[in-house]
Amino acid sequence: MNPNLASAAADAQRALNTGARSADLYSTLGWFALQSGDVELAQQQFGHALGLSPSDPEALTGMAQCLRLQGQLRDAILHCDAAIRANPDYADAWLERGFVFASGGSMPSAKACYQKVIDIDPAQAAAHAGIASIMARDGDSAEGRAHAAQALSVDPHNAIAAAALATMQIESGEAVAAQALITDVLSILTEPDADRAMLLGLLGDACNRLGETAIAYDSYAQSKQLFAAIHAPRFQGRETHREYLDGIGRQLAAMPVRHPVPADIAPAEGAADRHLFLLGYPRSGNTLVENILASLPNVVALEERPTLVEADMAFLTSADGLAKFSALTEGELQPYRQAYWHKVAAAGIKAGGQCFVDMDPLKGSRLPLISRLFPDARVLLMRRDPRDVVWSCFHTHFALTNAAMDYTTLERAARHYDAMMRLIDSALRRLPLKVLPVSYEALVRDFDTETHKICDFAGLSWSPELRSFDRTAKTRGVSTASAGQVRKGLYDGSRQWERYAEFLEPVFPILQPWIDQFGY
Repeated sequence: MNPNLASAAADAQRALNTGARSADLYSTLGWFALQSGDVELAQQQFGHALGLSPSDPEALTGMAQCLRLQGQLRDAILHCDAAIRANPDYADAWLERGFVFASGGSMPSAKACYQKVIDIDPAQAAAHAGIASIMARDGDSAEGRAHAAQALSVDPHNAIAAAALATMQIESGEAVAAQALITDVLSILTEPDADRAMLLGLLGDACNRLGETAIAYDSYAQSKQLFAAIHAPRFQGRETHREYLDGIGRQLAAMPVRHPVPADIAPAEGAADRHLFLLGYPRSGNTLVENILASLPNVVALEERPTLVEADMAFLTSADGLAKFSALTEGELQPYRQAYWHKVAAAGIKAGGQCFVDMDPLKGSRLPLISRLFPDARVLLMRRDPRDVVWSCFHTHFALTNAAMDYTTLERAARHYDAMMRLIDSALRRLPLKVLPVSYEALVRDFDTETHKICDFAGLSWSPELRSFDRTAKTRGVSTASAGQVRKGLYDGSRQWERYAEFLEPVFPILQPWIDQFGY
């Protein structure tokens, strides 16, 4: 907590209590509310500021941050742009614009914004840290290390810069140096916040590289416990993502078995010629296969976007939603198809005339919608050893989502995995889906054979260009937690769970049915 901001906020509130009114006063209260974690109150305060001064750059930037934190990235960019129009050299607006683009996975745009901040203010540690973070993800350690060093020279305990540098050190075999750096920063950043949770996870990665499995597990567990504690108030009173999956599963069981497939469906505006859904479960190889396919000409891919949000809101948020969906006529379904393709276009994807890959590991929960909305679409279903999947979800630092809260203990992760597998299994048995299971382990061990199978299933011509997926990943940019692995090329990441078997042992009974069914 910044004591100077707290004092300024108290002064601002006293001024408002005496009848004073200004955008500056409300913006001060807005920043204090953001620092306190109250995004809703902050948005109200910045709204008051903008009511008094609609083009105030500080208030516009503060509102942009509120919108970003609520996932409203398009509106956040619009507010940043308005602030920049009002003051082209307002560094904070450019910085927030970078944060928004980074949140949406548009790393080249984020990097350009951070560079603009540095052009305005070369000593801006947050911008240097932002570039270092992008470079760490992209594997450009020379440029990344330079920016991390610059950030740390200004702010020796900048958590983002330290995390970026530590990530690069771990990848280059300097795990001891990474361990020392993170330990030093953690000794200063003692507040139980998101930065500490992130760094504890990285400490686990460093210890894992050093073979210190007990310390690594303890660091991962502390990271996840802190992550859960920080974000628990936001999800209080809401169903967990596992409960959400179970609810869909109950509705699916009550749906009519196998809808008839219409002979002809009117094409939606902007629809792709070929349509693939790539799903399964996080940490199962989805990002790998996405970038493999995106290496082909005439293939465009989109990672983890809510493309089905209109249908989700209409049919997956109530106990009888799928029954209502099942009763819709073809004419009533068409607006939801069109809304899907509009979402794809809004994400910058021109799908018309192309093969479009919609990659989202958790879209298995949408299979009841997909089967009717897109009966000609094909589904690639990624599979990996359930023990590796659950272990990886537990130790990976994910962005905040409802599902990420289910990865904060091994038991919760295992039960969430079980819920998703039960739902997918039910969908495969009951719905007219065109599905190809893809084994992660088989893919990394016999790449050409498995990619030929994938291409044959998708109606695509196989090409040696598929082997260049790591170059594709670097060119496209990857915003998922798998970015580091994919850009390094093909490697066998199987059986990582074995070193942590003693910690996983209590959840083996939950996973055993799927271990047996998938042949592991």
